[in-house]
Amino acid sequence: MRQVPQDCVYWLRMHEIQGLGRQTTYQLLKAFGSAEAIFAASHANLRKVVSDDIANQIKAETVSDQIKITLEWLAEPNNHLITLADEDYPRLLLETPDPPPILFAKGQLSCLQQPSIAIVGSRNPTAQGEKNAHDFAMLLAEFGFTIVSGLAIGIDAAAHRGALASNGKTIAVVGTGLDIVYPAKHRELAHEIIKQGLLISEFSLGTPSLPQNFVQRNRVISGLSMGCLVVEASLQSGSLITAKFATEQDRDVFAIPGSIHSPQSKGCHQLIKQGAKLVDAVQDIVHELKSEHFVSLAAMPLKKNFIPAKNTSPEEIPHADKALLDLMSFEPVTVEYLLQHSGLTSDTLSSILISLELDNKIASMPGGRYQRIV
Repeated sequence: MRQVPQDCVYWLRMHEIQGLGRQTTYQLLKAFGSAEAIFAASHANLRKVVSDDIANQIKAETVSDQIKITLEWLAEPNNHLITLADEDYPRLLLETPDPPPILFAKGQLSCLQQPSIAIVGSRNPTAQGEKNAHDFAMLLAEFGFTIVSGLAIGIDAAAHRGALASNGKTIAVVGTGLDIVYPAKHRELAHEIIKQGLLISEFSLGTPSLPQNFVQRNRVISGLSMGCLVVEASLQSGSLITAKFATEQDRDVFAIPGSIHSPQSKGCHQLIKQGAKLVDAVQDIVHELKSEHFVSLAAMPLKKNFIPAKNTSPEEIPHADKALLDLMSFEPVTVEYLLQHSGLTSDTLSSILISLELDNKIASMPGGRYQRIV
């Protein structure tokens, strides 16, 4: 069992005070400098910042059973309390208008140190939408992004699984206490995320799945992320709320288009009309989110096993077929582009292109270009 810092008690006590919202918490911290100093302040000084009722609660000096349970939880391995005063507090979230004063976390805190992108969407996706979420998450994780989503059924779960499939990092922001897995069918997925990623909640242990909590959860999903990708969404989808928060937090919003006849695409089309960036390939996102953490796609070394190395052996060609398809978008690309980014020899590339064309997976275009068609 780990020793829990005394400072955690002050933050947990503050978290429990009835009527103490985030803005008032910020005012108290600004006035007194730390959680411990707030509880050491006199009633008269507290009244300069908060109401008499809140001042009385602060001076009550009681430690509830809920706090005792939480302290026992925090003493267990991989359970964490992250406060506004901690170095581990996510920098991007700290820049938002109303960051949670505390975050409960379970898993690997190192996930918070990587650039991240949110992937959200419908709870009732099409098969193609679910595949898109999985594949985009998998490839973005290959490029070093932590994938952030909400552990919901549908697109969220597919995004988490895509990141895990590439041995990447993923963060699940939930709308319950971390001693509850919602939906229950994702219990196994949650355990996988804890091993390789992180579960996060701003809600106390024991908090059930209340509808209003999931709206609050959505602002944390976008706040943790450099950008937000909406894969599929109806016009009533909660993922549009996440996209709205992302816009308000000055984050990039991306959307994958779909059929004009599909209800699950109408939300994405609406976002695109409102200024979201239309994407149909991972490269669109990587290029857009270039920062001090990333170099251009052209200069970025490809991961092992993403594209086979030079002198590909014949038995590796089936893998190379798929890898080359993953590299190609549905827009025409030149042979020079494919040579530069694939690491294949000219002879091997030519052989694979012929094979893919005979299988009707790509089409040759004027000017020596090729376009993916499946």
